[in-house]
Amino acid sequence: MADTKRSNAQKLRDSLEDDIINGRRVPGERLDPEELGRAFNVSRTPVREAFQQLVASGLVTVSPKKGTFVAKVGIDQLIEMFEVMAELEGMCGRLAARRIGEQELAELRAAHERCEAAALAGDTDEYYYENEAFHDCIYAASHNTFLASEARQLKQRLKPYRRLQLQVRQRMHNSLNEHQTIVDAITQGDAALAQQALCDHVLIQGERFSDFVSSVRRMEAPISQTG
Repeated sequence: MADTKRSNAQKLRDSLEDDIINGRRVPGERLDPEELGRAFNVSRTPVREAFQQLVASGLVTVSPKKGTFVAKVGIDQLIEMFEVMAELEGMCGRLAARRIGEQELAELRAAHERCEAAALAGDTDEYYYENEAFHDCIYAASHNTFLASEARQLKQRLKPYRRLQLQVRQRMHNSLNEHQTIVDAITQGDAALAQQALCDHVLIQGERFSDFVSSVRRMEAPISQTG
């Protein structure tokens, strides 16, 4: 998604999201809507919309009569959420391999090609957005609206941390290779392989777990320094 296609609220959300996951805004810090409005030259409405999106992803919390604050990040809860996300994605992949239509398959392949273009360009931001579209194609192709809704809801909460993963060296290119395995499995109608490939793609394990924990700890470092 090109920058010009994103709304003011989304640009502000992306900027705040990046600041939070990279530790430039620390847990417990108050977000001043007037200051942000001036800094981004936007009205109150985009600021309010950006806050709502960040609340949905769990990055900020709203305290009545006190304001909006950067939420604390709990590594244990994040790992548990990724475990559930992996299972939901795997179920979507299994059903998609059995139920996907020709048009849906074409859309999935097109999304994969856009991810490939972003990866070749070394554009992690573009890959992040196209990756979201890739996964959404799989949710839709499961033809299970309840499952797709649950997957989308949890994915929304994990968005910033999935984005954080892409900052790990070589993760974007490894992710693209995993996408190819997923597309091949769904194309071939191999439900078991599609499920396993998606679980492995999302689940944080092995070296990826260590890299992720390291990234989150770097994000949390300012807390101990200021506390």
